Amino acid sequence: MKLINTFATELPWACEPVAPQPLRAPRLLHLNQGLLRELGLDGIGEADWLACCGLGQPLPGMQPVAQVYAGHQFGGYSPRLGDGRALLLGEQLAPDGQRWDLHLKGAGKTPFSRFGDGRAVLRSSIREYLASEALHALGIPTTRALVLVGSDEPVYREQVESGATVLRTAPSHLRFGHFEYFAWSGQGEKIPALIDYLLRHHVPELESGAELFAEVVRRTARLIAKWQAAGFCHGVMNTDNMSLLGLTLDYGPYGFIDAYVRDFVCNHSDPGGRYALDQQPAVGYWNLQKLAQALAGHVDGDALAAALAQYEHQLMLHYSELMRARLGLETWEDEDPALFRQLFQSLAAHRVDYHLFLRRLGELTTQGEWPASLLALLPDPAAWQEWLETYRARLVREGSQDAARKVRMDVVNPKYVLRNALAQQVIDAAETGNMAPFERLFAALQRPYDEQPEYEDLATPVPQWYCGGELSCSS
Repeated sequence: MKLINTFATELPWACEPVAPQPLRAPRLLHLNQGLLRELGLDGIGEADWLACCGLGQPLPGMQPVAQVYAGHQFGGYSPRLGDGRALLLGEQLAPDGQRWDLHLKGAGKTPFSRFGDGRAVLRSSIREYLASEALHALGIPTTRALVLVGSDEPVYREQVESGATVLRTAPSHLRFGHFEYFAWSGQGEKIPALIDYLLRHHVPELESGAELFAEVVRRTARLIAKWQAAGFCHGVMNTDNMSLLGLTLDYGPYGFIDAYVRDFVCNHSDPGGRYALDQQPAVGYWNLQKLAQALAGHVDGDALAAALAQYEHQLMLHYSELMRARLGLETWEDEDPALFRQLFQSLAAHRVDYHLFLRRLGELTTQGEWPASLLALLPDPAAWQEWLETYRARLVREGSQDAARKVRMDVVNPKYVLRNALAQQVIDAAETGNMAPFERLFAALQRPYDEQPEYEDLATPVPQWYCGGELSCSS
């Protein structure tokens, strides 16, 4: 283990030292062995991880701190948020030289807990653990999960639940809200030091605040394009949940769509649909505007405006590339946007499963019958005849080879997706002490593009018994 504490030592005014609080009767539920090896942490034993993440006993060299930041939450500015239930324990230098935050969620009260208890529940901890690893396997930038600990600690949400912690990791947990806090709390003189910290430790190839903001714009645009193509809804895109490194951060009431719903809302605290699936691109831009306002006076205004002006182009360019790949197209035609629009309209009108449709579309050939597996997903196959013929003609025009195209499509269209229904089944079992379903789903999600016949039951459409798509912020 090669621990450093650059955030705590170089930016002491951006955090508060806090000791993690022990859980009642903690138990180790999962270690992400593959990730531990990547980070050079596999030499640490289970007892030490349990002590660190459940008993309030940080490993030698750790300096736990809670970070302070602000943020726009559902459009309104909250001037002082910060890590209300999480601690940055330290930073690990991996064998490849990359630094990784070790960030413990559910560690107890901090100076920023406000009226909260500083705890996380098993339900939300399992969801975050699975989601971060699922998105990573899909190639979507994200924080990742190292350790999951459960306990007998009672935690009060909509009902009494059991407390848990997740040790998560990322190159940095710095957010848009860090800059907002210092900009609007009368401490703007601290902003150049934050810019310098990011440049030195995370993007040393860049030289200025203007270049840094342009990179944040680029990474945010590409991240949201990946979300849209994957049918992933974050649920709470407040500026305090937006990563400066373009990572998926702070999993709460997230959700992958099942049947295609353009304006899917996964958060029951968002009745107006501010963070609906189809609103995420616009919200990303709005959030970047708030970041630009916080940087104004420290970064040239024309440079900020020029970077913002590139957001839509970069998002749409990457999204178009992703969707062409998902449809197995290797070239661009001017009619492609219309082909995409017609597909999405038909998916929505017939409430067809988004993920399985794209996966099974790879079985379509340029001649012969339509694939039976694909038709089985369509409530009214006849209504799809026109689109399927248009798509097939498009493949023929570019000389698409059936076998090669199927291989390409199978490596970008996952068979295994973290559906909310699957997550709920795992949570229900874990709350009774049975972690076997968790282990099984975790294993399947590690290789989402592979056939994995032993997990075939995890690749089916949403079951009839599952009738809920919205979750609470306490999730």
